[in-house]
Amino acid sequence: MEKRYRLRKNADFQRARHQGQSWANELLVLNVVPNGLAHSRFGFSVSHRVGKAVVRNRVKRLVREAVRRHKDRVPDGWDVILIARLPMRAADFSAVERAVEQLLRRARLLKAVREFQEQNKLSEPT
Repeated sequence: MEKRYRLRKNADFQRARHQGQSWANELLVLNVVPNGLAHSRFGFSVSHRVGKAVVRNRVKRLVREAVRRHKDRVPDGWDVILIARLPMRAADFSAVERAVEQLLRRARLLKAVREFQEQNKLSEPT
């Protein structure tokens, strides 16, 4: 993911946690706050409770890839933080992708596929 799409500063994470809205499911917690920029930024947090470094890095890779697949359907101007919960240790990619999509839909941050295609002038598959 390009640098401009990443949240890295602790202040940005804290702002999203304290000023934003949150949604949760069994695998992840989603925090969202408007950022006033022309693009959305994404941050990922995995606690030491989830596991040691190898496990935490695996979890971050899975969540990052799931977000990358849906990033273009998220409207501009949001800071989005995904926080891993304990069950992420045993989750496979399909479960992570479903969890990310579910949370983005609940937060009303996921454009419909048809709207996304029309906006980007993509043709529908035949």
